Amino acid sequence: MRSFHLSVLARSRALMHAMTASVFVAGLTMSLTASAAQTERASGTSSWGLGIGLASSQQAYTDIDRDNEAIPLIYFENDYVQLFGPRAEIKLPGLQISESNELEFNLVAKYDSSGYEEGDSRILDGMDDRDGGFWAGAVVRWEHELFDVSAEWLADASSKSDGQRVTVELERSWRWGEHITLTPRLAAVWQDKEYVDYYFGVRSDEARFDRPTYQGKSGINTEFGVRTSYMVDRHHSVFLDLEAVRLASEIEDSPLVDSSTENSVRFGYLYRF
Repeated sequence: MRSFHLSVLARSRALMHAMTASVFVAGLTMSLTASAAQTERASGTSSWGLGIGLASSQQAYTDIDRDNEAIPLIYFENDYVQLFGPRAEIKLPGLQISESNELEFNLVAKYDSSGYEEGDSRILDGMDDRDGGFWAGAVVRWEHELFDVSAEWLADASSKSDGQRVTVELERSWRWGEHITLTPRLAAVWQDKEYVDYYFGVRSDEARFDRPTYQGKSGINTEFGVRTSYMVDRHHSVFLDLEAVRLASEIEDSPLVDSSTENSVRFGYLYRF
């Protein structure tokens, strides 16, 4: 019986590592696709690549360890679809306003590995596990010569949290020559009460003296990041992405967290065929 429990625990932790890795891939998507755009792809053709990624991230849950991962990267894009790790976008007809002013509309599907297991930290002991899930929605991007603006809506299609999220992001890219790109970004991420309550709430049967009952409410996180990429040539690229998140007060007030911020560092190498 003991060996059975150990086997289940090992599988569970392996799944958790896989889910955390998928978060890293999603975070690198914008870095990789933005840099890939520097290499022209003729209409009617496809582009794909393979690489390796490294990530270090710190969540806000009390006493939870910093997570470090190394994972393979797979990228594919053509005129109709873009795939990268757990995220896929179906490209819809856009609107060309001018040479430097364009609207882009895409459908989005992704896997989000948000969540935890009770053994991840002391404050989570006795809590039911919170699982990640599949999300679906749409994104509109306004590409301008001065900056790019995007608005994305996603809903939990796997009914884990039954939540919704809306992200509005502003970014600007600077390029030096044919090799270096620097892109700072600022985003506001609204999460509804179902999402916040699922991942940061405490149910009545989970409460204890140092973890009172808590019902989450909707809130807005503020994210700031900067990514840089170096195109060695048309095949080889390296990427670095730094991000800091200021959590909504509705999350910060949860008895499960002891920090008002989260942060991550991501690095990747991609070979494009």
